[in-house]
Amino acid sequence: MDLPPLIQAFVLHFGEMGSRWGINRTVGQIYALLYAADRPLNAEEITQRLGVSRSNVSMGLRELDTWRLVKLKHLPDDRRDYFTALEDPWTIVRTLAEERRKREVDPTLSVLRDLLMQTPASEEEQHAQARLRDLTATIELLTGWADEVQRLPDERLIQLLKLGSGVVKLLDAKDRLPAMLGGKSRARKKE
Repeated sequence: MDLPPLIQAFVLHFGEMGSRWGINRTVGQIYALLYAADRPLNAEEITQRLGVSRSNVSMGLRELDTWRLVKLKHLPDDRRDYFTALEDPWTIVRTLAEERRKREVDPTLSVLRDLLMQTPASEEEQHAQARLRDLTATIELLTGWADEVQRLPDERLIQLLKLGSGVVKLLDAKDRLPAMLGGKSRARKKE
């Protein structure tokens, strides 16, 4: 690798983590290099800096493009394609969540819904279908919540995340509110 030590450490780590996240190590390295780069890079520069084959870079860039994590750029008086990574961390997180959902969660929900439409042929299948119904309801609840979170403006999402366990306190207060209001309204009725 032909990289400064700090960037090399980031690129190597991201490549290792990428393989744990289900993407090719080289794809993770390409993304990390583009994210850390101070300017758009072309495929030849990526190849040279990472010390990987040109075909690996081409395939990696294609994969990152299908994930919508890179942008194609053209520079004046240069016919080569240049690439940059998304810069805003919140946009990256939202894009990754959306793409993972499309690839992993949505197909699972589709299969579960199809299985729930079938008529069970035995008690064993009835039992399994009941379990699948619970699983489907849980996934639908989570994906509904994820849809709401995806629509939040960044500032609100940051506020929500900073609440942390304070959300539990907020929910506890919400649960106590009707009792508090009910107590006041009853007192007024007696007067």
